[in-house]
Amino acid sequence: MRFFAVFLFTLLTFASYAQETETPSTVSGIVVNATTLLPKSNVNIVNINTVKGTTSSGHGEFTIEAKVNDTLHFSFIGFESIKIRVTNDWIKNKNTKIRLTEKAYALEEVVINKYQLTGYLEVDTKILPLNENFRYPISGLPYGYEAGDHSPNKINRVLGSLFNPADLLYNFFGKKPKEMSKLKEIKKDDVVKNLLASKFDKETLASLLGIDPKEINEILQRCNYSETFIKTANDLQIMEAISSCYEDYKILKRKK
Repeated sequence: MRFFAVFLFTLLTFASYAQETETPSTVSGIVVNATTLLPKSNVNIVNINTVKGTTSSGHGEFTIEAKVNDTLHFSFIGFESIKIRVTNDWIKNKNTKIRLTEKAYALEEVVINKYQLTGYLEVDTKILPLNENFRYPISGLPYGYEAGDHSPNKINRVLGSLFNPADLLYNFFGKKPKEMSKLKEIKKDDVVKNLLASKFDKETLASLLGIDPKEINEILQRCNYSETFIKTANDLQIMEAISSCYEDYKILKRKK
């Protein structure tokens, strides 16, 4: 009888655990303007741990899957992005109010272009300097590598960075396998992908990968992407660039 009671208790405990596992917990809340306390619609909310995203409704309301200690990233154009850790009381109460603060913008200095354009295309194309960026195909790899111009020393630098084990991006990729594994998960969530496609500050992508935005620039430089690409690409394009570079890194590491 005692054995049966222990067995029954174990069975019930397992069933309860299985039910909790099958039904992920969610958190809800309302995003408001910290100054006016009015609801903010279309705010992007991303669970950095699961790489799942959503947006707030017209009334500022949102619901997203999350468990205790997950980190949620809130962002909206013109407002300071914030990260909030999920707590037990948030999951139980589900009535958290998230306040976003508007960014303070300073007027930037106006720079006058040194090139005097005439308005005639044939003339102006000769005045403006050409900024040529090329990608070189590498045998055995699915993607080429980009460099600022087509001089021989640039090509040698591209090939050298690929096949020199000391410069194989180990400091970034080798020490951050968990962060880099999120790249595949990012591609699976349309909300996150659309968010990255609309952003150019690398801030959300850096949060997802758990690195500093400045490190993204260095990664792209070591992957031999041009300054033009680094400055003009949106976060989704940059994510794809890092992802392809990381896959190449893994191929070369296996061949090492």
